[in-house]
Amino acid sequence: MPASSNLAAARVIGVIPARLASTRLPGKVLREIAGKPMLAWVYQAASSAGVFQRLLVATDAKEVADLCQAQGWECRMTSSALASGTDRVHAVAQELGREESRDPSNDIFVNIQGDEPLLQAEHFRALLLPFRRAGVEVSTLRTRCATEEIANPNVVKVVVDSNGRALYFSRATIPFDRDGNAAGSIPYWKHLGLYAYRKPILDRFPSLPSSQLEAVERLEQLRLLENGIAIHVEPVEHDTIGVDTEAALESAAAVLRQREPQPIAP
Repeated sequence: MPASSNLAAARVIGVIPARLASTRLPGKVLREIAGKPMLAWVYQAASSAGVFQRLLVATDAKEVADLCQAQGWECRMTSSALASGTDRVHAVAQELGREESRDPSNDIFVNIQGDEPLLQAEHFRALLLPFRRAGVEVSTLRTRCATEEIANPNVVKVVVDSNGRALYFSRATIPFDRDGNAAGSIPYWKHLGLYAYRKPILDRFPSLPSSQLEAVERLEQLRLLENGIAIHVEPVEHDTIGVDTEAALESAAAVLRQREPQPIAP
């Protein structure tokens, strides 16, 4: 049975995968940024959006669970063997399904990156807008790509069709300006790695065939596209910073210090 197009009828559950075993910046979700652990900034942004009926952290680390307990955040322990954040969200969804006596087929699960401290409420609200239309099963976000980032392979680009559905995600420069005369006339879009899934699609994800494109680009969303599952990509104004280096951590800290109200001098 197709999911209802009425977003108001859906239960929206936010899950923040938060692991400590990052290879490039170990323990990053607990690193302090502008006076708070990175994870606290992420949780604060998600909570402020007012779109979640339930918001929780999924981790395999006791240290993260201890922080959640101290802050009063719901936390679920997940296996360290899980390969991706989506797999961790799926594990939480399965656990909740076993605990509850209700039909979860209309639930929407949001995968919230634990290393994106610059997320704002607008990102979560925009992410859920496509679900107001019938037939939408997966959504994510895009923002205008800065000129200096277009050729950067660490910045994922996305191209979409006339209905806002993803045609492809790549670390390469897409679209490629072959003749070099399209400067300023072709928009380049940067992908922001938040995802929202209807539960039936989230349940399918781990069993989908391994994707060659996913493997070569190291982008898990390509598994969905290769298997014919549409991803709606909503535009947003504000960019974020995925923190996986010391330099990115410092850049994020500088932005957050500017955002936070400064104490008034006596």
